[in-house]
Formats: sequence, structure tokens, C-alpha cells
Amino acid sequence: MKPSNLLFILSDEHRRDSLGCYGHPLVQTPHLDGLAERGVRFTGAYTNCPICVPARASLATGRYVNEIGYWDNAFPYEGRVPGWGHELMAAGHRVDSIGKLHYRSAADADGFTNKILPLNVVDGVGDVMGSLRDQIPVREGTRAGVTTAGPGESTYLDYDEQIAEHACRWLEEAAGQEQPPWVLFVSFVCPHPPFVAPPELYDLYPLDQIPMPVQYAQEERPMHPAIADLRRTMQYDQPFTEEEVRRVTAAYYGACTHLDLQVGKVLQALQQNGFDDQTRIIYTSDHGENMGCRGLWGKFTMYEESVGVPFIMAGADVPTGEVCHDLVSLVDCHPTILDAVGLEPEATDVPGQSLWPIAAGQAANRVAFSEYHAVGSRGASYMLRKGSHKLIHYVEDPPQLFDLEADPLETVDLAADDQNEELLASMRQELGQVVDVDAADARAKADQETLVNSHGGREAVLERGTFVNSPAPGETPTFRSSTDD
Repeated sequence: MKPSNLLFILSDEHRRDSLGCYGHPLVQTPHLDGLAERGVRFTGAYTNCPICVPARASLATGRYVNEIGYWDNAFPYEGRVPGWGHELMAAGHRVDSIGKLHYRSAADADGFTNKILPLNVVDGVGDVMGSLRDQIPVREGTRAGVTTAGPGESTYLDYDEQIAEHACRWLEEAAGQEQPPWVLFVSFVCPHPPFVAPPELYDLYPLDQIPMPVQYAQEERPMHPAIADLRRTMQYDQPFTEEEVRRVTAAYYGACTHLDLQVGKVLQALQQNGFDDQTRIIYTSDHGENMGCRGLWGKFTMYEESVGVPFIMAGADVPTGEVCHDLVSLVDCHPTILDAVGLEPEATDVPGQSLWPIAAGQAANRVAFSEYHAVGSRGASYMLRKGSHKLIHYVEDPPQLFDLEADPLETVDLAADDQNEELLASMRQELGQVVDVDAADARAKADQETLVNSHGGREAVLERGTFVNSPAPGETPTFRSSTDD
């Protein structure tokens, strides 16, 4: 494969099914749909952790969270574990970022030559309250994210427009320069909450056309204890009105369309500046969004709406208009990015593999793995997908098991049926080959306890409180203190 430039476009909280090219009947994403038409769309792509900071650390390093110890949103990546950016820079390649990183600090040597408009964790610290795993405190202010959703303006919408503008300018300035293949990491923040969309985009989605989420009704919701913990922690126990649910969904869809418009600007600038034939493109997201399914908003779960992500590849040596059903995850980005510019990973023990051959049709018999050690969880949860079967293993609660071919909406838990004992045991054995579930859970909790103590202990962390969303550059975070429930 001939080395080329690479444009890597990342979004935040874009669930896999919320694009037209993934079959959504309402969501309008014409530019991403067009990218899929001239490339390969993956149907089985996953985040390695359904929350921002750990997912982005896995993406940066090509390693699982339990290997690198970036457990939750108070363990931001700072370059301690080298990643693909460090290897690119060492080999003389220009690797710049524009937009959200959610790392520790722009001053860190985190693998980028230049960081333009970076959004990092608040105060270089992040959300320490998420590290309280015992007697989980209620998160104040989360219900308002649903009740206030609708048309309007937000700093996140403005921020994404600035990111697109800077990316277009970067491509214009890079045109005609003689340099080794570059990597440009363009990282948008939408459709991450707040759930606000420009009025003209919100109006694209009439409320009477929006269906209610899967298992939203209280009598339909899975009463699994880990999911119940999340509902309580996020104050979603009490239902919202159908109008509120449809309004927040329309706002999310509008934010997806706003994101698509910004992606379109960047893709147009790539073409206008003569890079089309010299550049490969990847589009994906750091995790999904529950959007009311099972009575939840946010991410945090191992259901498809939270752990699944869109993944599209296009450019030289990539077939056009193809769909790949092989299982992939964000750790695959490490060797994939290096392969695009003609490098091989320095480490031979990274769990991922280059996706360019898989996109070109090379058969791959793989599993997908994700893990979660963060806010709202008493114990770790792990996902292993193999073929159509998906195991969700909870350290402190009963497992869940789904057949995604027969039950793509994950409404029938097979784990409680004695007839599936052999399958459940086989999936657990497969999971054990990837991670020691109990040891990783113990390490996470020990590190989190140490972190909480370093910030003055539980009461001090509760008094500091937390914020609903990390502020855009130049915006001041608004903290909400909390007490034990």
C-alpha cells in the first residue's frame, strides 16, 4: 500500500445508527453518506470504553484501558503511554490536531506537533466525582439536559464551526508544501450534549415522526441492577413526557446534521486544495449515546446504542460503496494510522491491527472488546462480541447475553436461560483471554481511591462537585456540588 496523507475525523457521542448511510430513516447526514459511498462502512465498530477520556486514551495509544490505566474522566491522557502520534513525529511526519482532545493539558507531549483549539479536561483534573465507586452519589443537573433540549444556540455548535474553519485553513496552507505524508486529526465535539440544535436543523425533524426509544416505557425497561444504578445516579428514574423525549431526540438529530455540515466543509476543502488523490480518510466517534433507550441518556452502558460507533474509511486502495461486517474497535486505529503513512507500530503487542486490508476484503475472524470503570458503576463491566453473540460481564452483577442477529435491539437477555449455559461459559472463557476481569476491576478501584484521597477525600470531592459538560475553549465551567444520596 502506497503511503499517503491521512485525514482522521472524530466526533463525540455519535451513535452508530444515527447516520443516513447506516439506515436511519430520518437523520440527514449527506456528506458522511457520500463518504461511505466512496469508501467502506463498518457495521461492527466499537469503542473500547463508553466514556470520553478512557476511549480517547485507547484511541491515542492503541491499548485497552486496563493496560494503560486511564480509567475514567479524571485520568486524562498526558502522553505517559506513547501512541501513534509519538511514532509519527519520531519518523518526521507532521501530525496536528484541531479541536477536542479531552487530554490533560496542551502543554503535555501527547503526540501532536501542533494543537489548534484544543478542548481538554477541566483544570487538568477532570471529573473526580466519577471516581467515587462506593456509595455512588447522584449527579445533579442531568435531568435538565433533557427538559431544556430543543432549538437554539450553544458554545458547542459554535466550537464545531470554528474547528471546521481552522481545518479548512490548515488544508489551504498545506497545499503545495513538500513534506512527508501528514496526519490531520480533526475532532468535533457534537453531537455531544447539550442537546441543542440550530432551529433550521431542529425543524428538519417533526416531533410526530420521531418514535419513542427502545424499552423506554417503565414497564419495558430492563431492571438489571447495574442499569438501575445508572438511572438513579443520573436522575432518570422518573419518566419524562413523550414531548420532552421527542424534543431531545430532534435536538440530537439536528446536532448530527450540524456535525455533518462541518464535516462536509472539511471534505470540500480537501478536494479544493488538491489532496483527494493523496489522502486517505477515516471517520468515527469516541462512543455512542443512549438517547432514551432503557430510560437512559448519555453513554456508560454496553448496549449497542452506547458502545457502538460509526466507522467509515475512504481513499486510495479502499473499495467504493462497500460494507464490512468484520468486528473492529478504536484500538485498531493505532496500526491503521501508521500503516496509512507507511509505518509499522514499534510495539508488537498492541491488540489492534491495520484495517486497510480488512476494508479491502481480507477476511478477519475477530472479537471486539470494551470495558467500563467509571461514573455510576459499583463494579467494572466488560463487553465481548464474537460473531453475532455479545456478552456483557459485570463484576458485581449478573451477566447479560444477546444474539444481535436474532435480536438487534437487545431486548431478550439469553443469560438467564439454562439452555444457554454452554454458550455463556464459552463467551466468558473468551473474555478471560482478553482481560483478567477481577484484577482489572481491583486496579481501577485502587487507583481511583488514591486519586480521591489526593483531592482531600470523599467529602472534599463531593463539595467540589462536577459539571455537566466540559466547557468549550474560553468558556467557564459551572460546578454543581453534590452530597451522598
